[in-house]
Order: sequence, then C-alpha cells, then structure tokens
Amino acid sequence: MKFNMKIKDFAAADINVADGLYHFVVTMSDNTQCRLIFTKKPDWKLIGVNRLLTVPCPICRRDYYCNCMTKYVEAFEREVLDKELISSVL
Repeated sequence: MKFNMKIKDFAAADINVADGLYHFVVTMSDNTQCRLIFTKKPDWKLIGVNRLLTVPCPICRRDYYCNCMTKYVEAFEREVLDKELISSVL
C-alpha cells in the first residue's frame, strides 16, 4: 500500500538543545500520530520516526508497534523542511 498522507498538525514535544535533539508529534491527514526525532548538527536531519499507538497503522493495519513508518523517513523529512514546520513551532 502506498503511503501518501500529509501532515495536518505539527507540535513540539521535547527539546534537548545541548545534544541537538528535537522531538515533534505530527498528526497526519488520517489522524495517525507519529513522533519525529530530528537532530540539528549543523542542519536539520530526521533520524527517527515512531508511530504513536492511537490508531492502527495505515499501511499494515496492525494495532501494535510496527516499523512501517521508517520506510518513509525521506518523505517526512522533505515535507517538514519544505513547509518550514520546525521554525513555525520553535
């Protein structure tokens, strides 16, 4: 199944400036929630994606933890950086 959801909501969850780690919670257009883990050394780079277990996975339909979202790291990073979502919440 092709994953083509868009980010509907973007919020900062946790910030560790000393280590350059930033956690953001995103809500997708189908209400799937994910935690995006970014690093800023020296530029923004997405280093992790975890689906929050609020609804079943839109890709595999599992109701428990899966790794489906890690396949779309580049798409998440591109959408966040292109829309400048990080600067809108920091």
